[in-house]
Amino acid sequence: MDVPFLLSEAQMRRIEPFFPLSHGVPRVDDRRIVSGIIYVIKHGLMWRDAPKDYGPHKTIYNRFIRWSRLGVFNRIFAELAGKAGEPERIMIDATHLKAHRTAASLFKRGALSRCIGRTKGGLNSKLHAVCDGLGRPIMLLLTEGQMSDHKGAALLFSGLPRAKELLADKGYDSDWFRASLTAQGTTPCIPPRKNRKVQYHYDPQLYRQRHKIENVFGRIKDWRRVATRYDRCAHTFMSAISIAATCCYWL
Repeated sequence: MDVPFLLSEAQMRRIEPFFPLSHGVPRVDDRRIVSGIIYVIKHGLMWRDAPKDYGPHKTIYNRFIRWSRLGVFNRIFAELAGKAGEPERIMIDATHLKAHRTAASLFKRGALSRCIGRTKGGLNSKLHAVCDGLGRPIMLLLTEGQMSDHKGAALLFSGLPRAKELLADKGYDSDWFRASLTAQGTTPCIPPRKNRKVQYHYDPQLYRQRHKIENVFGRIKDWRRVATRYDRCAHTFMSAISIAATCCYWL
């Protein structure tokens, strides 16, 4: 079988332990179906346009939806990223992801949040990320587009590793965030806002390393179904982001 993209056997051995157990009728080849999911997300295709060599597009789509609801792809990312150990330096930032009109058409009064909000740039979602000193993502959070960087940091704070240093831009300059980082032994490298009465010191040379988390966003946004959100449900879009981050950095 000649397919455009196929995960290697070594890559499959790393992610297979996180797949759900098969009950009853054996599943269609996991390697082929997961590779098809990756191909569709990376190239921004509609599911029905998936190459025929991967098999029926409904099988690929159904597998993606079912495993997204189970949190399989998010768990793969979290487990592989966790195996890297505690980093000495971390960076935090956020970026907007444009929501296509098909993603914004879901009924708003659902029990679960769509994680779509309205900003000056229109309807979008916001991806908050934490990466290590090598520029590899270790934490991801999806919220509404209008959520501030500071509120996103508050949601992520309980899971932050106890690194020696944290790099962030002025959007994270708050007394609460600085005090919380210092209390757990992490030195904040955050430029102070101009309107602060007390201008905190930070290391400009160290701050230059913050470009690494910007590189993370740039690399993940190379995946077309991540750069533009077509998925209505937040869990499926978050699964697409986790798949992109896993393939780019942890496989």
